[in-house]
Amino acid sequence: MTEQGDLVAERYRLLAPIGRGGMGVVWRARDERLDRPVAVKVLLVDSGADEQAMRRAMREGRVAAKLRHPHAIMVHDVVEHDGKPCLVMEFLPAKSLAAVLAERGPLPADEIARLGAQVASALAAAHAEGIVHRDVKPANVLLADDGTAKIADFGISRAVGEATVTGAGLIAGTPAYLAPEVAAGGEASFASDVFSLGATLYAALEGRPPFGDDENPIALLRRIADGASVPPSRPGPLADVLSWLLRTEPGQRPEMATAHDALAAVAEGRSVSPPPARGATLVLPARGPRRRTVVAGAAGAALVAAGVVIGVLIGSPGEPSGEAAPSERPPVEPTAPESTAQSPTSESSLGCEARYTVTGSWPGGFQAEVTVRNTGAGSLTGWTVSWELSEGQTVTDAWNGELAREGSAVTVRNADWNAVVSEGGSVAFGFNGGTESAEVVRPSVSCSGD
Repeated sequence: MTEQGDLVAERYRLLAPIGRGGMGVVWRARDERLDRPVAVKVLLVDSGADEQAMRRAMREGRVAAKLRHPHAIMVHDVVEHDGKPCLVMEFLPAKSLAAVLAERGPLPADEIARLGAQVASALAAAHAEGIVHRDVKPANVLLADDGTAKIADFGISRAVGEATVTGAGLIAGTPAYLAPEVAAGGEASFASDVFSLGATLYAALEGRPPFGDDENPIALLRRIADGASVPPSRPGPLADVLSWLLRTEPGQRPEMATAHDALAAVAEGRSVSPPPARGATLVLPARGPRRRTVVAGAAGAALVAAGVVIGVLIGSPGEPSGEAAPSERPPVEPTAPESTAQSPTSESSLGCEARYTVTGSWPGGFQAEVTVRNTGAGSLTGWTVSWELSEGQTVTDAWNGELAREGSAVTVRNADWNAVVSEGGSVAFGFNGGTESAEVVRPSVSCSGD
């Protein structure tokens, strides 16, 4: 029994419980070695769980700990306490999006787009590392006082190791935010994370999830599996993007990096035109053993017959079922609002254009994003962006690209997953940096394409 005052792993002192759910109990704690506040999540593992389940929980927690992104709650450590795996995480004094919505009701569209772009950037980085979140929902989006949004509980549902539908008839997840294919018995994937993000932002816009919040979970799951969502009632660019994220067919949703681009464009007042839905059904490529999918029309009956228990977990003992099939990137208006935080664009002879934008700064540091756009004819199969650091500047913690430094020269190459950029499309990478000057000096960047 975990109690206040316990010392976990001879290092983390539990001070007070701050959250509780089907996945575990979260404690505010203190790292006595580094003298800093942390959050410790004690995962709920059945007392009868075998050693393999425990090893899997620890392994998947360590996978989540590899993710470092300014818009994701970081996992510092994975330890064991009283036979239960524990995740030691960054402690962020913040409110969840769910709490904010309960206090304020639906939010302005530009605010939703801004926080959605931040969360999408973290999820895109996670997908690049092969991590599927599986439980994107308002309760797992944390909002700090300065407007920073962070997604929490990376990898936890995966770490618990429960299947989406187990042999015992347990379906785990937060039903109102499940993708149709998951509600129908399929496995969570990168595409289902995109849908769940869309459902989360839809709730922020409309005040309720896209399929409603029926107290009868069986009826709700059947409605989700059938794709019977209600279109947003507040029209506008954000509603168009959310409808794209919420498409029933996984292959017709955008990749998470594309979702980030579209949401960022809406937040900045730029136009976005999602591609029209295609009639054909696209099949996701398998990345590992797949479990048999329950037919959507029979999902409700199957769940009733099995004696379903609805939890707050989404997970699978196998590998992610696969990424969504490549989809078109939105034709986003290339002209961004005037900002002193942007450097001039640079275009190479191969039709590759890069724009460097400082997205945040603080004493001694800053965060920047570079958008790479294909302005040529035909697709790029790879890209490289380079620039010279100003005196006193450093670059660290890059995401969505491979960072290399030699002296003051910085080079970022594409990651495997975002190498191909279709004609007129764009991708983006970001990084944190340090600076000795009071003002962040913005360099001139060059871009070359393959």
